[in-house]
Amino acid sequence: MLRVYRGLPVGECRLPTDRADWLAHLTTLSLILSATALGLHWPGAVVAAEEDSPDPLTLGTEQITATRGSRLTHDVAAAVTVIDQSEIEAAMPQVLPEALRGRVGAFFQQTTPGQGTAIIRGLKGSQVLHLVDGMRLNNAFFRSAPNQYLALVDPYSVARMEVVRGPSATLYGADAMGGVVQVLTPEAHFVGTGWDASGRFYGSFASADQAKVARAEFEAGRRGLALSGGLTYQEYEDRETGSGNKVSPSGYRSKAADFKLIYGPSTNSEIMFSTQYLEQPNTPRVDELVPGFGQTQPSSDIFLFTPNRREFYHGRYRFTPEHSWFNQLEIHLAHQIITDDRRTQDFGSVLLANESNQSNLTGLTIQLDSSVTRDVTLTYGIEVYTDDIDSSRLQTDTQTGMTQAVAARFPDGSSMDSFSVYLNDEWRIATAWTFVAGIRYSQFDLELTDPSTGNNIELSPDDFTGNLSLSYHVTPSVNIVSNLGRGFRPPNIFDLGTLGPRPGNRFNIANPGLRPESVNSIDLGVKVLTGQVQLQAFVFYSEYNDKITSVATGAITPDGRTVVRSENLDEVTVSGFEMGARYDISNELHAYGVLNYTRGDEQSAIGAEQPADRIPPLNGKVGVVYAPAPELRIEPFVLFANEQDRLSIRDVNDPRINPAGTDEWATVNLHLDWRFAPRSRLGFRVENLFDNDYREHGSGIDARGLNIGVAIDTWF
Repeated sequence: MLRVYRGLPVGECRLPTDRADWLAHLTTLSLILSATALGLHWPGAVVAAEEDSPDPLTLGTEQITATRGSRLTHDVAAAVTVIDQSEIEAAMPQVLPEALRGRVGAFFQQTTPGQGTAIIRGLKGSQVLHLVDGMRLNNAFFRSAPNQYLALVDPYSVARMEVVRGPSATLYGADAMGGVVQVLTPEAHFVGTGWDASGRFYGSFASADQAKVARAEFEAGRRGLALSGGLTYQEYEDRETGSGNKVSPSGYRSKAADFKLIYGPSTNSEIMFSTQYLEQPNTPRVDELVPGFGQTQPSSDIFLFTPNRREFYHGRYRFTPEHSWFNQLEIHLAHQIITDDRRTQDFGSVLLANESNQSNLTGLTIQLDSSVTRDVTLTYGIEVYTDDIDSSRLQTDTQTGMTQAVAARFPDGSSMDSFSVYLNDEWRIATAWTFVAGIRYSQFDLELTDPSTGNNIELSPDDFTGNLSLSYHVTPSVNIVSNLGRGFRPPNIFDLGTLGPRPGNRFNIANPGLRPESVNSIDLGVKVLTGQVQLQAFVFYSEYNDKITSVATGAITPDGRTVVRSENLDEVTVSGFEMGARYDISNELHAYGVLNYTRGDEQSAIGAEQPADRIPPLNGKVGVVYAPAPELRIEPFVLFANEQDRLSIRDVNDPRINPAGTDEWATVNLHLDWRFAPRSRLGFRVENLFDNDYREHGSGIDARGLNIGVAIDTWF
């Protein structure tokens, strides 16, 4: 049996015309392209086995996100970060984005346990496109601020994560301004004609929050047919920080399930169906329930996500002909439901609000790859998505018991649909140069009701985006690369119509007149891959235009919250460098280091200048990996971040951030992995060995103190 991740993930898609015709339109396109492919032959798929890599670079690893085709990270022009399953599980993350801590070009922000956000080149939330197996996680109420939705993907059912840093607008379209975070789940393939089956159990415990994780999974099948699935349960008590204090309430629970079926009806075609489910039944928002910087009392008496849930259903058809005008056809059809229900009560108020918020996102992608000549490869396709929002809010007077419907967080019945087409050309010039050029056209249709007037609003933003990339192989081991790209993000339902309390003692009102954001970016980098050295180093510069910014209106609500609304006011420049290196001292000993620096400057329409919001400080990771035997791996390392005192006005007023700046910090850590039996592994972890008291910049809770963890992993 081969356990692999496979797939040319296909990004996103949306509707071209009237919403009532979308299903017929998608079905017709699928049938046409499927019928075109049927009479052709496929010589067999090439699969890439999982690779157990001990370092933060993996330049020799195959990745698929940057090009939508299997390429070595070293060979593509894009800046790419890859994290495999063994590295994710070694970190024992509470939530998936935590695995990006200490990685090249990435920063982890956590408002509250159970949630977490990846910041890529200074951008976050809906400014970064998140994909799961090629389909969009970003939905119509995805916030441009830190949010919890990537945390609704089970970290213990992931084969790998791939991060493309910088705009990826041609291949992935809207939201891919700071980059793309792609999550790939495992796929099992069997080679024998008889049935085979295996199972696995993973369990871990960590001390700082009494963390307990358990996962059971199975794989069964034969040649041409594979079934796999698993169940995960996570339980966390209140967090103990480096000061010895317990942060209460900060504990939560999570339960997840996944299933995947892969069927090959012939040697030249494959059908895949998968489903994923994760629910956090009752997660507290710590920064609302515990006084922050500048506060003598919390903003809320009650603030619970109850529940937050993600359901995902995904079908894929793949066809590779032996002799045809195209190399491969892929069709993806997926449906995602995200439930973001909340129970809130402002501090000192008698009014208890119960919210129901749901996004229903359906997408189709169709992609073809064609080799025009031996040196020219075209990748092209269409993407169609439709998203419907259901939202309601009931308010109860806890003294009288009276309940009434009040304005919902999002306009109920609002929708966001899109249609896009793209073409990407990869041209290998001689043996040393590779040139890539791409263009995409995207059209969006948004419908919502203005909460303040009751008027129906229709918006139809569209745009062309694209990229140019150049790669020069100085030698087979040294590659100099450069990328020029333009990204685009239309305002979504969250930007246009959000109504209600926000963090930082704010109250948001709607602004249906917003314009799209865009970013122009350039980077230059070098990649080195020799027998002893791996290195990638990039410098980058981005101009971010028409940024949608939360602005105070000057009004105050009766309960004392500052009234804000979103405006297209600011221009932001973001620049910096990111570097990672590994040196193989011997066959048993490897040293590595990561260093990231980002600077952001923001200029408003009236000419005022200030630092940009939530820009990470200088940060990184250094460590060694010692493997004296194939079954033993020891990794001591240091995580660190410099102080961040370049704060925007919004940062200064954010209770999550010290207005004097976030202090510098460093932690000493140890990971140990011991395969003590042929089918069993023991993991041991010590975090924050010296019990330092610190907070990662922009986070809403102090980091864990001394944290000792142990994990057992066994196959049968």
